[in-house]
Amino acid sequence: MSNVIALNVPSRRLGAPARRAALVESFARHRRFGDDVFWLKENAELLNILECTGLDLGPDALAPHEGFYADIERRLGFFPQYYRFFLSICLDLEDLGMPGDKGEALCRWAAREGLADAELSDLQRAEARRLMLRRGIDPLPEDAGLEDRLRLFMDRSETFAMPNKKAAYELTHIVFYLSEYGRRDPGLSAAAAKSLEFAGILAFLDQNVDLLAEICVAMRHAGIAPSSIWEDWLEQETRRFAVLSGARADTGDEYHEFLVCNWAMAVSGRPNFVQAMTRDRMSFHRPAPSAGPLREVSQCMFRLDDARSDDWETMRPLVFDAVTETGQQVLAAAEASSTRFAEFFSGFARTGLRGGAL
Repeated sequence: MSNVIALNVPSRRLGAPARRAALVESFARHRRFGDDVFWLKENAELLNILECTGLDLGPDALAPHEGFYADIERRLGFFPQYYRFFLSICLDLEDLGMPGDKGEALCRWAAREGLADAELSDLQRAEARRLMLRRGIDPLPEDAGLEDRLRLFMDRSETFAMPNKKAAYELTHIVFYLSEYGRRDPGLSAAAAKSLEFAGILAFLDQNVDLLAEICVAMRHAGIAPSSIWEDWLEQETRRFAVLSGARADTGDEYHEFLVCNWAMAVSGRPNFVQAMTRDRMSFHRPAPSAGPLREVSQCMFRLDDARSDDWETMRPLVFDAVTETGQQVLAAAEASSTRFAEFFSGFARTGLRGGAL
């Protein structure tokens, strides 16, 4: 993004807890207002990251949420379709230190109303179960096979050897829920670990900081060390974010990328939320990145049709010739980031059904 103006120098002097408290206030009071579902989404995401990482917020950091917490029953009662957001915010506030114990009663009400029964997705059912089990309530006691179905999805590694962002995000969230956001071993199989690595290679080839950050967090929650090439690049990109404040702030920003990149930094023990913050309206912007070579590599392979091979050593010179110089650098780094790159490429090549196969 061009012409980004940094915040004033005095705000840089805020210590880490004060910077995080400023984030809480900005998201709670200044970015969005009223009964906006995007307010729920943004605040649920921020509070979840702060709660599961245990980052110090300092005193009175949760004060901006006191009014919302006091009125949460009325809001949940009128907007039950957003129950997962409400429960997430309520439970995180309490676990971060907000005085009160409404979470258990709200979970019991949501379970009694059968709100989780309205979910069509196993992923959403898993999130609902994980949320309510934080207060000892299983909203789906009859669904004994939910976790097995999630693990079957994760174990199909070939799914994650080809571009499919929706599947990759679902993979990371399953790990988040099974690991209780890093609190216990999710017990991933070797196939599921491979799925995470394949998804990470694709995200890096696409230079997708948002997805790669979530994959690195999921890997660490599963006790797997992500590639240092990936985490070093994420640290570099995280430091490049600029923060605008006041009237200059624009909520059509990259706030989610900013949050998950800093989350990845926190779980890897690296500096996080280092930018200047202010207790005002803020927005978060990443300078326009260079496009990754993923599309170029895919187009190259598609054009080859019957001539393409699933053998990386055979295809390597053809693929490198098909991408830009910058793309070649990213592709070489992706190759170096994983000992499974050749295995990943075998699935990525998709040689099973081609032009003349029928």
